[in-house]
Amino acid sequence: MTSAYDRSPYDDDSAVELFDDLDLDGFDDGEAGDGAGSGPVGAGYDGDQFDLADRQALRRVAGLSTELADVTEVEYRQLRLERVVLVGVWTEGTVEEAENSMQELAALAETAGSEILDGVIQRRDKPDPATYIGSGKARELRDIVVATGADTVVCDGELTPGQLIHLEDVVKVKVVDRTALILDIFAQHAKSREGKAQVSLAQMQYMLPRLRGWGQSLSRQMGGGGSGSSGGGMATRGPGETKIETDRRRIREKMAKMRREIADMKKARDTKRAERRRNKVPSVAIAGYTNAGKSSLLNRLTGAGVLVENALFATLDPTVRRSETPSGRLYTLADTVGFVRHLPHQLVEAFRSTLEEVADADLILHIVDGSHPEPEAQLAAVREVFVEVDAQNVPEIVVVNKADAADPLVLARLLRREPHAVVVSAKTGQGIDELLALIDDELPRPEVEVEALVPYHRGDLVAKVHTSGELLESDHRAEGTWLRARVGAVLAAELQDFAVANH
Repeated sequence: MTSAYDRSPYDDDSAVELFDDLDLDGFDDGEAGDGAGSGPVGAGYDGDQFDLADRQALRRVAGLSTELADVTEVEYRQLRLERVVLVGVWTEGTVEEAENSMQELAALAETAGSEILDGVIQRRDKPDPATYIGSGKARELRDIVVATGADTVVCDGELTPGQLIHLEDVVKVKVVDRTALILDIFAQHAKSREGKAQVSLAQMQYMLPRLRGWGQSLSRQMGGGGSGSSGGGMATRGPGETKIETDRRRIREKMAKMRREIADMKKARDTKRAERRRNKVPSVAIAGYTNAGKSSLLNRLTGAGVLVENALFATLDPTVRRSETPSGRLYTLADTVGFVRHLPHQLVEAFRSTLEEVADADLILHIVDGSHPEPEAQLAAVREVFVEVDAQNVPEIVVVNKADAADPLVLARLLRREPHAVVVSAKTGQGIDELLALIDDELPRPEVEVEALVPYHRGDLVAKVHTSGELLESDHRAEGTWLRARVGAVLAAELQDFAVANH
């Protein structure tokens, strides 16, 4: 008997559709543009990548091999790869949008180190509250798992604890939802102490409501007190803490400790940010969808040498570099963690201190992948996160990247939709000069115009004008350096003693 949950309002009982033409061997079909590797400036240049070799290195532990011959890297990867089947629920939009969502899920799974065996879509008005896809379709999914030899099912959505348990009970293999998959990728890629702490906090927030007991092992009663004894007997009788309650308490204690550590690290970040503000150095934040080419653009603009990889969430730790506009004005450029559709709320909360680089910026370079099938959806997803971190009012330049791989009609459509946009290719250098000029125009200018004759022994003031102000004119005279510039209020007060009334 088929339950009401299993029937789709859209089509017949064969609602689970195997789509054989889903491209699961890689994502973007080579159009990602900003992939790994460096080379001479020009086509294919992604800048020096100082930690790419370290990221890709295969580390061996001496003395653990049980064979005379070494295991090759290919064989080693084959041993560790999980074999997964993807499953999604299509509730709205077109079939192309549903398949694009599954393509993105496949890219996430591959980035996490999985081998994709198959992908299925369940078409229904809303996810089933019990098993996500309905009990009948869950049994069909079990048959697919058995036929393909998969050991994991990955769902394109965030499942409730009950849905995870019920679906696992039917398919008899591990079930992972989209949120857990993204958290796993973050855990693999976090390098800095702050990044690792933020990921750990997000994982514990996700794990806490999903702890489950296996039989009686996690529901046994622990002793309720006594002279250090944990077994039965005198002073240990009475209600105690169940094992699962103990685990939850320990996780909460670890979360509290992790929050304190992140707060301490945030103070150092705030101090650096306050110092930049005090020196009136404008800040530009690079933000956008994951794998849109943000790090490639940072390398192209500043030569930062950060990792560029054709993978989702290759960048987790923000990089701040100093750069200069064509007119000579200094500013800072910050690379930030990439966003994704339905970015888990736990990650937004855990990475709030990092995302404040975006909220506190004077200008946002919103990078969008021009070669992506749905660039407008990328723009909308990123702007949702802007609202969550209070960055929606920061001036924004939309930078349509990967022009070398994009459809010209798509580029024209984006330029019509986004009037404040520029088309570039971080890989080939196309449009970079236009972008730099646009940054120069959009950066906030110092508010006070001064004219001063600064004695030569006060060269420190002239240096400050060059660093934090905008020099309009200058001339070296017998009495000192004459200059006309726009500067901040603090520097204007320092220059007041050398002000020139008339020139």
